[in-house]
Amino acid sequence: MIPRHFHARLRDLLNQFPAVTVLGPRQCGKTTFVRDALRDWTYLDLERPSDAAPLHADPEARIESLGEAVIFDEAQRVPELFAVLRGAIDQGRPRNGRYALLGSASPALVKQISESLAGRTAFLDLPPFRWDEVAAESPAHSLGTLRLRGGFSDAFLAADDTARQDWMEAYTCAFIERDLPALGIDVSAVQMRKLWTMLAHNNGSVWNASQLAASLGVSYHTVNRYLDILEQTFLVRRLPPYFANIGKRLVKSPKVYFRDTGLLHYFLGIRSNEHLQTHPARGLSWEAFIVDQLISAFQRVAPGSAFYFWRTARGEEVDLIVDTGAGLLPIEIKLHSAPGADGTIGLRRCMHDLGLKQGWLVYPGRERYSLGNGVTAVPATQALSPPDVFSKD
Repeated sequence: MIPRHFHARLRDLLNQFPAVTVLGPRQCGKTTFVRDALRDWTYLDLERPSDAAPLHADPEARIESLGEAVIFDEAQRVPELFAVLRGAIDQGRPRNGRYALLGSASPALVKQISESLAGRTAFLDLPPFRWDEVAAESPAHSLGTLRLRGGFSDAFLAADDTARQDWMEAYTCAFIERDLPALGIDVSAVQMRKLWTMLAHNNGSVWNASQLAASLGVSYHTVNRYLDILEQTFLVRRLPPYFANIGKRLVKSPKVYFRDTGLLHYFLGIRSNEHLQTHPARGLSWEAFIVDQLISAFQRVAPGSAFYFWRTARGEEVDLIVDTGAGLLPIEIKLHSAPGADGTIGLRRCMHDLGLKQGWLVYPGRERYSLGNGVTAVPATQALSPPDVFSKD
């Protein structure tokens, strides 16, 4: 088992709130993580009929009999749970750290969480494996291995590429044919798979619903709805643009990224590292990988940080801007063994327009070095474990 590095964050939130809701995609390791972190807590799996039936039958009596220090896995399966938990939490105020809820859908999909437990639960986003977790446990694994296979444990630890591909196929089928109907979401399995594949080929692009809708033969409303579902089940990310009054026309639509590059490579038909190294999407695959890893790294060390990209109508662009609350960090991402100053034109213009003195370029090399004019090249292995390298001069 690869230990997760989110234990401290979970404990901090339990000290501050009566409940913590741990969210993340299916099979990302939520159950293993929470049961390891809260070993003496009572655990209920609400996908198991024997655990769910008493809650369905009489939720108030069941919650009272369980007491506190209870983990509810796949909590969205029993919607009536949330209103009863609200009452139990309010009766026990001001005690914190009483319940942990695990779910594979955001509060936007599971409205009972946002409506019944508003102000009573904190949210912890648990992604698949992060680089610093893998590196700490298995130094032999390279950053490229995690990027190719993705962070889902069964895919990352698969015996070979064929086993990994088989797992990915089973995962996507289960998501479309079982998980979405269980959430009460009625979608066309064929259209969802087609859109998912099209998103892979447009990974890292500015969102254009009308263009995708025309290719699918559906309305742009349908495409937007399907994207909402994939985002709210933590499988894709909409990265919003950064706006500033700088006298330039800025792009106003978000970019869309796969959150797990293993899934991205599955939909692109990339089966091996050799294939990835020659694939036309290798640069955007690297960008998606670093964007997702950096965002979760900053969420751990600087909770409340906001994330954007920057792009003008003329095409000047920076891949990631992190607003930590203490300032803006512009970060360019390059798949180049030794990037030079000529690859930082967009970054420098962004720094000039926003009045920023420092910028960073993340690349897959080993040395940290200056590119001049406040821009520093930073190896990805340093940037991701943890990202305090961006606070250094």
